[in-house]
Parts: sequence; structure tokens; C-alpha cells
Amino acid sequence: MPDQTATTAKPATMGAMPSANGVAFRVWAPHAEKVFVTGTFNGWDKGATPLVSEGDGRWFAEVPGAKAGDEYRYLLHGPKGAISRIDPYARKVTNSIGNGVVYDPQSFDWGEDHFQMATGNELVIYEMHVGTFNVKEEGRAGTFDSAMEKLDYLQWLGINAVEVMPIAEFPGDFSWGYNPCHPFAIKSIYGGPDKFKQFVKAAHEHGIAVIVDVVYNHFGPSDLDMWQFDGWSENDKGGIYFYNDHRARTPWGETRPDFGRGEVRQYICDNALMWFKECHADGLRWDAIPYIKNIKGRDEDPANDIPEGWSLMQWINHEIREQCPGKISIAEGMHHNAWVTKDVGAGGAGFNAQWDSEFVHPVRRAIIDRDDASRDLESVSKAIEYRYDLDFFRRVIFTESHDEVANGRARVPEEIWPGNVDSWFSKKRSTLGGALVLSSPGIPMIFQGQELLEDRWFQDKDPIDWSLAEDEHGILGMYRDLIALRRNLSGVTRGMCGENLHLFHSDNEAKIIAFHRWDKQGPSDSVVVVVNLTNDSRDDYAIGFPRAGWWKTRFNSDGYKYSPNFANHPTPDVEAHEENLDGLPCSGRICIGPYTAVIFSQDQ
Repeated sequence: MPDQTATTAKPATMGAMPSANGVAFRVWAPHAEKVFVTGTFNGWDKGATPLVSEGDGRWFAEVPGAKAGDEYRYLLHGPKGAISRIDPYARKVTNSIGNGVVYDPQSFDWGEDHFQMATGNELVIYEMHVGTFNVKEEGRAGTFDSAMEKLDYLQWLGINAVEVMPIAEFPGDFSWGYNPCHPFAIKSIYGGPDKFKQFVKAAHEHGIAVIVDVVYNHFGPSDLDMWQFDGWSENDKGGIYFYNDHRARTPWGETRPDFGRGEVRQYICDNALMWFKECHADGLRWDAIPYIKNIKGRDEDPANDIPEGWSLMQWINHEIREQCPGKISIAEGMHHNAWVTKDVGAGGAGFNAQWDSEFVHPVRRAIIDRDDASRDLESVSKAIEYRYDLDFFRRVIFTESHDEVANGRARVPEEIWPGNVDSWFSKKRSTLGGALVLSSPGIPMIFQGQELLEDRWFQDKDPIDWSLAEDEHGILGMYRDLIALRRNLSGVTRGMCGENLHLFHSDNEAKIIAFHRWDKQGPSDSVVVVVNLTNDSRDDYAIGFPRAGWWKTRFNSDGYKYSPNFANHPTPDVEAHEENLDGLPCSGRICIGPYTAVIFSQDQ
């Protein structure tokens, strides 16, 4: 059983709780001497509605005249006099510096939503920033409504999971979302909680799971009503919700939550479970967990470790498994720490998967590098073969994410040739990276617009250019074909969903890699992927094959249908004979174009 440091067996329900008789309010403010709730239900009278101390720092009142939709705030009398605060548990706010809104989390009609997400070996994730994904009006952020308009497109593309960048309320209208000031309130400018639930319901109707990006390594740092919430603090730091010593410091401000305090642990756990129980989300992606584990975000640095941070992740992941079976938890670790995805019972943090730095960095280097001779085949081979606890599907692999295409870096086509993303080199090598993502074992993820050859870098005010869906329809078609193969939608590439991998060919001189993937063996189960990392085409090139017979060409990234200036180098079907090569019992001779990936499999 995971450590539940300082947690209670059955915590009281917190926040504003509407019922047929009114609204019950409960808030944690251990240093307050008096607490009042003010709102539209009492004319914002500062003294009309007192809360009663329940002990342990909790205050409670039932207000018969209040109802869902009413705005409210708490007035706390404590060490700094009277302070007006938004409820930390508010499910809805007017804006980041406005008021809380009483919200009934049970009021949404889910209908027959019994969606089950695909298992990890069949997932294809699309990372989405709601504010820039589908902008309808210049100068305004996108919304859940506008994102819903593109669900048909995502379904057509073959996506079966979207990962939305953080949607908790943040200051202003534009942000990546990694500065949450009201973790329970869904961003008002995006549409608030009901619109998000509509988005989830619609996504499920399209066969698409929804994974929510959450930020627990810090809160804020601005528009943060939790800061010195009841007036108490030490060392002029954050008060009851935060560490009040050197552990408070993070790269985003001195706002690391106090992972050792029971009420704060419960607050974060309640938030994680809310996304599943109230919003029907299918997974969470935890931002920058090294800063939950360690003060400086490091591994192998026990002097700065935060043991209660690790135990908090263990506890929450245990609770997700117990209370929300079938849901997943993904970590942004990026330190290739196998303990992140080990089971809680073994001492691990209990995540289902983690973003894999061992894939993205070497693969990006290999496809961005201008010099063919310097491409490191060994590092690319290791990237394809890397896994955690012998399980490939405990990792999420990608070449583009919000971090990889910003913060001084750009989208892959831009990195290849700045200002010339539609050049032959940018198209060929960026799509080669996409082919590696979608053919290598792991959970593949693409970042919004990657399939459209979006240029420059990610910004929260730079929306996706949807005219590219026509201009770059060939590149879009390539990603659609790759996703179909990855998900075995045609029934002849089941090996792309399999756990088994044999990277059997690595020719550093020719810069060609070939690997075999399979699930349970058999003709339509085995898939052979060949990747050419040079500007030279190869003909009559011998590689091994696992079985004799005809191997059909299922994919050739050099085809004219993907771009009229591609070489369209022929890659005919291959007949493999029983002549061992590359450690395999059979071999055949292939043709492959420059900077090209080809995929072969056999018919039934």
C-alpha cells in the first residue's frame, strides 16, 4: 500500500456543494479567526453568512438561499485582517481575478457515455492547445466549441486520443496553461466546465480519448488566491498550501505545494480524481514530475529529494487504479528514470507511461543534422530499441511537442531549413522523423499542426493555419497512412501494435536501419520497417527477412502522392528467399528512395 503521509481516511467534501435545499460551503483556513461567505445570494454582505469551525482548520455553512450559478467569495479574518479569497476548490470562476461560481458537477447530461480508451499498444496521441488549435476570430483564443469542430478531422486522421495542454484557469486569455491559478476551475475563456464536458462527450462519440495535462509541481505564480490564503505564512512565502522554506523554489516561482501536508495532498488528489469522475477524462499527463520528486528537478540527488512528493505520486496513481479502472497516468519525466513507470508495490511512482527523452533527442538530432555522414545510426537504433521494464508501451515517443518546438527550438521542418519549411529537405527529413515515431514501438504522439507541416515554433497567440490542410494535403495524407498502419486499420500490419522488436540491420556506411516488429508472429502480423537516412537512393539492397515469400510494400514515404517534388523512387514488393542474412533465416533485395521509410508486410 503506498504511503499516504498525513492524509485522513475519509476527507470531508470541500468547496461549494449545491443541493435541492441550497448550497453547503466548506473551506480549509486553519489560521482564520472568523470566516464568511459573500455572494450574489446575500447581496455580497460581508457579515451576513458566517461559517462555523468544524475543527482541524475547516469551516462550514449551509446557505438555503444560494444556488448553482451564484457568484461567491470567502472573507477570512485572520493574521492580516480581513482577506477576500476565491474558493480553492471552485469548479468555475468568472475569470482568474474575478469570483467563484457555484457549480453543480452532477448537472451535466452524459447520456450513454461508457467510452473505453484504446490500450497503450494501440494509442495514437495528438497533443492539442485549445487556445491555438482552431481559432475562429483573429485576436481571440480558440475554445472547446471550436476544437469540437475539428473532431471529424481528427477521427479521419486516425487519432484515437487527444492530450489537451493545461485547461485549468490561468491569468489572462493567452497562455500555454502551465501557470494554473485555480486548479479546479476549467478555463473560462475556453468555455468553462460544461463546454469541456461537451468536448469530452463529443470526442468519445468520435472514438477519441481525452488526456488532460495537469500541473502539480507548482501553482501560479500570479493571480494566485491560494497564496497566503488565510493570512498566515513564514519567511514571506506562500502560507498553508505551499512550502515556506527553501523547498518552495521552482523555476516558475516559489510556489511548490507542500507535498507533506495532509490537506494539500488531499487537494491535489481530489483534483486528479475530479478529471476522471466529474469530467470523464481518460488520462492525465503530469507536467515536469522531476520537480515533484526533487527540489532542483534532478535524479540521483538525494540531498534535494522530496520524499513526500514521490509518495504523493504513488498514492494518487494507486487511487486512480483503484477508483478509476481503465484510466491512465502519463509522466513528463524526461530523465529516462525507470522507477517512474515501475509499479507502486515495487517502489515505483506507478505511472502507466512516461515521455521518452531517449527517443526524441537522438531522433531529432539525426533528422535535423545537415551532414549525412554525421548521422549517428547507433543512437537512432538505441532510440528505437529503448524501453522501460521491458515494456515498450511505457513510453510516449515523438519528435514534436510543445516543449520541443518552443523555448529556443522550432518545429522540425523549420530546424532543418529555417524559413524554408516547404523545401524538399524539410519535407523529406521531417516526415522521416514522423515515420520513425509512428513505426517504432511505444505510444506515438504528434503535436498539433505537425501533420500539416506547420512552420516556425509554438506560441500561444499563433493559431494553426488550416489552409495548410489543402496546401500540404500530401503530407497530411502521409500521416494518415502511417497512423492507419500503426493502428492496423487494414488488418495486415498487426505487428505495429506488438511488443516484439528485432532491429536486425544497421549499416552505418549506407545509413540504413531495418527492424522487424510483431505481435504473435504470422504473415499479417510481422512488419519490416526500413529507413534510409541519406540523400542517396538504394537499389538491389539486400536485407534479411523473417520469412520467405512475398512481402508487400504497404508504405513508401517517397511517393508522388505525398509531394510532387518527391523522387517517387520505386519500392516494389519483395520476394524473400531462404538465404539467411542479418541473423534472419531469409533475405531479399529492396529498393528505397532518399530520406525514405518503407514498410513491408505479408498477406494472410
